[in-house]
Amino acid sequence: MLSSPTALLVAAQAAEVAPASGAGALAWLLFALPAFGAAVLFLAGRRADGWGHLLGCATVVGAFVLGLVLFTQALGAGPEQRTTELSLFTWIPVGALDVDFGLRLDPLSLTFVLLITGVGSLIHIYSIGYMSHDPGRRRFFAQLNLFVAAMLILVLGNNFVMLYLGWEGVGLASYLLIGFYQDRPSAATAAKKAFLMNRVGDVGLALAIFLLWTNLGTVQYSEVFASIGQLSPGIVLAVCVLLLLGACGKSGQFPLQAWLPDAMEGPTPVSALIHAATMVTAGVYLVARCNPIYDVSADGRLIVTLVGVVTLLLGAIIGCAYDDIKKVLAYSTVSQIGYMMLAVGLGPAGYALGIFHLLTHGFFKAGLFLGAGSVMHGMNDTVDMRHYGGLRKHMPVTFYTFALGYLALIGFPLLSGYYSKDAIIEAAAAQPGWRGLVMGGAAMLAAGLTAFYMTRLMLMTFFGQERWKDLRSTHVTADGSVEERAYHPHESPAVMTGPMIVLALGSIGAGFLLSANDRLVAWLAPTLGELQEADTGIIGHSAAVAGTLTLSALGVVVGYLVVGRRPTPVRRPEPVSLPVRAARKDLYANSINETLLARPGTWLCRMLVYVDNKGVDGLVNGTAALLGGSSGRLRRLQTGFVRSYAMSMLGGTVLLVAALLAVRFGTQS
Repeated sequence: MLSSPTALLVAAQAAEVAPASGAGALAWLLFALPAFGAAVLFLAGRRADGWGHLLGCATVVGAFVLGLVLFTQALGAGPEQRTTELSLFTWIPVGALDVDFGLRLDPLSLTFVLLITGVGSLIHIYSIGYMSHDPGRRRFFAQLNLFVAAMLILVLGNNFVMLYLGWEGVGLASYLLIGFYQDRPSAATAAKKAFLMNRVGDVGLALAIFLLWTNLGTVQYSEVFASIGQLSPGIVLAVCVLLLLGACGKSGQFPLQAWLPDAMEGPTPVSALIHAATMVTAGVYLVARCNPIYDVSADGRLIVTLVGVVTLLLGAIIGCAYDDIKKVLAYSTVSQIGYMMLAVGLGPAGYALGIFHLLTHGFFKAGLFLGAGSVMHGMNDTVDMRHYGGLRKHMPVTFYTFALGYLALIGFPLLSGYYSKDAIIEAAAAQPGWRGLVMGGAAMLAAGLTAFYMTRLMLMTFFGQERWKDLRSTHVTADGSVEERAYHPHESPAVMTGPMIVLALGSIGAGFLLSANDRLVAWLAPTLGELQEADTGIIGHSAAVAGTLTLSALGVVVGYLVVGRRPTPVRRPEPVSLPVRAARKDLYANSINETLLARPGTWLCRMLVYVDNKGVDGLVNGTAALLGGSSGRLRRLQTGFVRSYAMSMLGGTVLLVAALLAVRFGTQS
């Protein structure tokens, strides 16, 4: 039996799903529109260079409008009528396996639809200006459309196989976008790294689906969730761990986080799309979607929370050590997704809180990445913050919008991050016993570190001495020569600053609007169940609030003392302490992965190749050589001369007579 009344309620609601009608019957257009845009832009080739970016934006905006219509329709219905399904066609009819190509429209999927298409539309519009001089702009928008289409299939599918289709589509699109600059070896390496590390997680997701099908005979969400209580605790725990492995790959969580910062090699709008509203949130979506499964396994939820705690600390520590503005934001994303994983690992006490922070993070982190892209746009694509300084006077819109995202991220009171991230910290601290102490303490410490590294970023970029005046950026021209360019910082065009302003407004008000009267919690209740207050832990509610604000303020002060009160050297000083050296090497995550996985995998591959070449192939080739050599030698006996055959017959006769005589005399003796 299921272990909680909430899980029973969710499973029962999942089993009673109404067919889609009205605007819901057109829900397939949500992913069909961007998929159509991608197909046209890929197939039209250079003929679409002049208008391809407009089509790419129009398809995603169209999907957003349809998403709003579906959201409004669901919002007007009662909680029990907000979950509908649309079966498009039978996709995989193989024996007992019957998988529909179907969609599930419920509060969780519609929330993600609005986030993906809404923030995705702003990023598409921003990209018109950012990629205006790039010869591959049409290809870029085709890949963006493909990415959005795959992500929508992922969140809209009504079964695990549909989810896996979107899951792999997102992996393919991210590979193309991260490696967009095909002439850069670093981009190609980063794309391969992301692709391969995600395949590790994808194996876990695939095995989880196999386990569910083997034991339940179905991959349909409603049927799996209604029947999950029939499985043994060991199988449920295995499913939970394997699902988590898939989530760690997509969301850049420990131990599969090393690919995510390298993904910065792609154009900055890609970073905003991947790190804010889409790919990295897929893992959080997976755990939240499978909440009836995790409700059955307390150990499975505990493992999720531990992964989240380790990751949020790891990302915050490494973020303090980088000078690359995009990588600082990338590790900030690693840390913030860790908060979301911690929340959904708390079970009914945190599912809705994880989605809440996911939504607010989509606003302020997308705004921060677009702001970083605006800075790069005005600074010859330089990402080294030591080459910045004093940019607030030259890029005022970028500065103010970026500052609002910064304040929201560090949890400044009354901004969006204050409502969502602090709610997670309070829920974690409220867990009973040592769990509340460890989880709440780690989350508060990471909040202080976040305030430090983001204050450092703000001061190095927008304040202080204008270090760029005495510097030059180095660029490789099309003919391979190297040239130096002076910096001329300037504000970005309106097509770029417009989306940044919209996202900044979300950074201000999204948290309050979603939390007022528990709007988001009530909206998600039909899918995630009612939010349950956790028991009072060692760290009380008031202590958690005060501790978080105090550590965040302390992080700001330390950031000012370290960076704001002294000149920033243009060249990064060599670290002298082990912690700083370790942080600048990603806490040796790449070295650990190479030592434990990559090198043993390479050695195993070489051994198998050797066994195949010398063993399997050697046996087959040796047998063929033996037969071939023997037949060649025996063929020499067939000379065609009668005298040779007569001599052979005489020799055989002599041997036969000799053998007979030997047997006879041997018997007599």
